[in-house]
Amino acid sequence: MFDKVKSLMEMQKKMQEMKRQLENTVFDVQSSDGIIRLTMNGSQELKGVKITADLKALDCAALEQAVKDALAKAIKRSQEVAAEKMKEITGFNAPGLT
Repeated sequence: MFDKVKSLMEMQKKMQEMKRQLENTVFDVQSSDGIIRLTMNGSQELKGVKITADLKALDCAALEQAVKDALAKAIKRSQEVAAEKMKEITGFNAPGLT
């Protein structure tokens, strides 16, 4: 019984460390057309948004598509980062994180 409690406490400690690592892992992604650049961390917190084109030259639909594209890439990348960290801790891939 004590071994199970100890094991659970160790796993909880590892998960807290993973959470800290994800919060400190920051990356940039860019929309396919290069209009939008997002900075996000592994916990899916959006840290920055940069628009690299002249807004006057863009139509609303193009800007919306660029934001959607960049956000989808950022979320996917954050999931990949989380899966990598999970694999480091557990030694196996967690379903749904890749």
